[in-house]
Amino acid sequence: MNQPVVRCSWARTPLSIRYHDEEWGVACHDDRTLFEFLILEGAQAGLSWETVLAKRQNYQAVFDGFDPRRIAAYDRRKIKALLHNPGIIRNRQKVASAVQNAKAFLKVQDEFGSFDGYIWRFVGGEPRVNSWRAIEEVPASTAESDAMSKDLRKRGFAFVGSTICYAFMQAVGLVNDHMAGCFRGSAIVHMNKKKRK
Repeated sequence: MNQPVVRCSWARTPLSIRYHDEEWGVACHDDRTLFEFLILEGAQAGLSWETVLAKRQNYQAVFDGFDPRRIAAYDRRKIKALLHNPGIIRNRQKVASAVQNAKAFLKVQDEFGSFDGYIWRFVGGEPRVNSWRAIEEVPASTAESDAMSKDLRKRGFAFVGSTICYAFMQAVGLVNDHMAGCFRGSAIVHMNKKKRK
């Protein structure tokens, strides 16, 4: 008899289940994807992640595939057009911060060779693996996300508070916060070990 698949309790809708099963917590080393999640996590502030997931394809389309060089060049006219687009979260500060963050992101790439090389330093280059038994145990922020937030802000990034940084860390696999018993948690640990060999 087939055992039911055990997932983290927040993965309930088709959209969140797919994201949970395919992306969340997987160690990411691609600069474009890291930039995408940095922008999306900032856009999510005060909203549900489901809302952001539902608009993700629209974001990818109107934000030029999250190409930081193109976004860094956005002018007032482009920002105004974005604020009239119902396919994204139309918050002036969040849209403006995407442009600001693209400029800061490019500076980090110039300094460190890649954003990947910079951001993974906050966990010593290896994913932190947790094994929480209840969703209530998962912290909203950690010493690492505090340090990341402080450093990103110093470098000119916006919408990068510690809670946003921790959500970003979970999304791109700096932290593996799949619940104990979730089928993806151990699968991701195994996947990361194979990559290192």
